Amino acid sequence: MKYNIIGLSILFFLNLNAFGQNEQEAVKILDRFSSNALSAPSVSMKFMLVTTDQMENKNDTLAGSVILSKDKYKLELPDNIVWFNGETSTSYLPAEKEATITKPDKKDHSFQNRPSAIFSLYRNGYRSRFIEERQDSYIIDLYPEDIKTDMVRVRLSIGKNSLDLRTLEYKRKDGIVSTLIIREYNLKIKPDADTFLFHSEKFKDVEIIDMR
Repeated sequence: MKYNIIGLSILFFLNLNAFGQNEQEAVKILDRFSSNALSAPSVSMKFMLVTTDQMENKNDTLAGSVILSKDKYKLELPDNIVWFNGETSTSYLPAEKEATITKPDKKDHSFQNRPSAIFSLYRNGYRSRFIEERQDSYIIDLYPEDIKTDMVRVRLSIGKNSLDLRTLEYKRKDGIVSTLIIREYNLKIKPDADTFLFHSEKFKDVEIIDMR
């Protein structure tokens, strides 16, 4: 019995040390990935968003694009376009000919308010784990430290040489899995300020709802 306890103790500390090494390796890669993206004039992505409801066995897929510059962004989806200039957000629904202007809480660091957070998410509130090195990419998981959150984990696939984002997967406790599959990833576009502004004069017969 004594030797079993000693053996289990040794195994526990070996596993703990291995997890620590995995975390260090993951953070090194994420640091390079983050620096590469956040030092660029912008990050432009074309993507497919696949949402899977594992409980209902349903899938939903849509295509979109986004350009990010610091905390500013323009997001284009099939039925919605969103502009955020760092202060105000405008959501335009072409089918309804309706644009809603809001002023998000600056303390809200959710992906909707700060999409650029995907490049620094690992720095606060998450544990990182290096999962696998593939031929052309790294697989890294992020686990929330707050066990009360709805998030189970975030999985990133990052290009080995180019440090580009390949996929980003969010898995929730309710069985919803959202996977962002990046089709194009560009760090060379230099957007002007107008990119992130909604110009009402360009949209005729649109109802504008100002909720600021």
